[in-house]
Amino acid sequence: MKNVLVIYYSQSGQLEEIARNIAKPFLNSEEINVSFHEIKLEKPFPFPWDKDSFFDAFPESFLQIPRELKPVPEEILNTKFDLILFHYQVWYLSPSIPVNSFLKSNDAKKLLNDTPVITISGSRNMWIMAQEKIKTLLKEANAKLVGNVALVDRVGNLISVITIVEWMFSGVKKKYLGIFPLPGVSDKDIQESDKFGEVMFSALQENKLNDLQPKLLTIGAVKISPYLVTVDRTANKIFNKWSNLIYKHQNNRKQLLKVFNVYLFLAIWLISPIVYILHLITYPFKLKTIKKETRYYQGV
Repeated sequence: MKNVLVIYYSQSGQLEEIARNIAKPFLNSEEINVSFHEIKLEKPFPFPWDKDSFFDAFPESFLQIPRELKPVPEEILNTKFDLILFHYQVWYLSPSIPVNSFLKSNDAKKLLNDTPVITISGSRNMWIMAQEKIKTLLKEANAKLVGNVALVDRVGNLISVITIVEWMFSGVKKKYLGIFPLPGVSDKDIQESDKFGEVMFSALQENKLNDLQPKLLTIGAVKISPYLVTVDRTANKIFNKWSNLIYKHQNNRKQLLKVFNVYLFLAIWLISPIVYILHLITYPFKLKTIKKETRYYQGV
């Protein structure tokens, strides 16, 4: 009997649905014992978000400052797992505060130590740099990263900004104004995510987890947008300056967050289209670099 642990944090329920769909092949096997652990904060964030809380989470999210968590149950903590499926969200280009808090905890270090881990993210579209941060935290916990699946909102960048924000502030997953597409990872992608679970299950049963990622790639586990990689990296540099400025000046926190709000609006609606045009112009001259980066970010 092999033990598999499914870890997730989900506000809207989307990531939990993904986690349970990917786990289906494991749950359907009599040879696998599956445990679920939902990461929970002592003081939860609101959902739906209000505007003040949403922006107030920015500095600590980007700077990866942990919060107090509810403890992992002893039954899980005292089990040695053969595989961990680790599901996470991206907040402000970093792992969400609950996920970051978990990975930095002593409980996580005990569970992850010398254990194969597959990361599964559900995000709007920019997850590359967040995954790099996850890699660092997993390495610090002595975990063995053997696979990665990145599920994203497939609609255009600016359209997804509108639909995701509406969802986060209303708490209802619906077609905004009746004309916009549904926000988040599509229902089709969620329902079909058990195909990734099938490949993971086979690799575990055959003791071939080290060969897993190429097999996941053949069924579309990770798709790279060179444009979004560029935006993600650039935005990380800018967010680093903003987050440090706000965090170090707590007396002016509210005022600085309001200025950041304005900056973010301008960056999304004015700067990002310009960056996209520049990306298209320079794309032919960067093909070699883009191919190299794509291979790296598709791997583990």
